Amino acid sequence: MTTIITSELAPKFPLPFSHAVRAGDFVYVAGQVGVDPQTLEPIGGIREQTAQCIRNIEVILKEAGLSLEHIVKVTTHLSRTEDQAAYNEVYAELITAPYPARITVFSGLGPYLIEIEVMAYAPSKRGE
Repeated sequence: MTTIITSELAPKFPLPFSHAVRAGDFVYVAGQVGVDPQTLEPIGGIREQTAQCIRNIEVILKEAGLSLEHIVKVTTHLSRTEDQAAYNEVYAELITAPYPARITVFSGLGPYLIEIEVMAYAPSKRGE
């Protein structure tokens, strides 16, 4: 059985996808970009967009009764290779150790510098 998860605080794009889907013990959060949730406009540079992506993910997970500590897998798309160091710095400030498994790829994202999707495990937090 699956459950659709939607947050009123996360950006709502007019595209055919859900904010997240719970399937058993896992919650799959759709890719989030660094936009203001109200205007859907990209904000600032890579640091600001990374922080906003993670905030968007956090409010979606909260709607599912979870937190950032429940994340077990992260997939990140960056538009520019030169943004990787700044992304890693912000990521390490907001996602605490022990860190989830992660992959970072470089993709054409149009006006966005970053997109992050995550998989969370509901029964426990990382390291428990």
